[in-house]
Amino acid sequence: MTLHDIIEDIHALTEDCEVYERKYGILSETFYASFMQGEEPPDDHWVHDWSDWAGAYQILLRRRAQYQQMIKELQEEVPTLAQIIERTLHREAVPVIA
Repeated sequence: MTLHDIIEDIHALTEDCEVYERKYGILSETFYASFMQGEEPPDDHWVHDWSDWAGAYQILLRRRAQYQQMIKELQEEVPTLAQIIERTLHREAVPVIA
């Protein structure tokens, strides 16, 4: 997996979450905290949305953590942002912690 792949996932997942944020009028972090505390949707029609939203947000959090880890590792290998960008432009694979 490349840093580019991670960034593409982050953008796609962010777009998915934004659809639900607009629909339900709250940010994903607020929704996810309540969802993880066991709050269930009051309307049966929301069950599918809430499941999808929670899944998308959970993966988004994981991808952001992977991004941060990859950047940290790259910064240890190469001293400048320009060099990191050069590597990512060439779509070099960088090991990802699962």
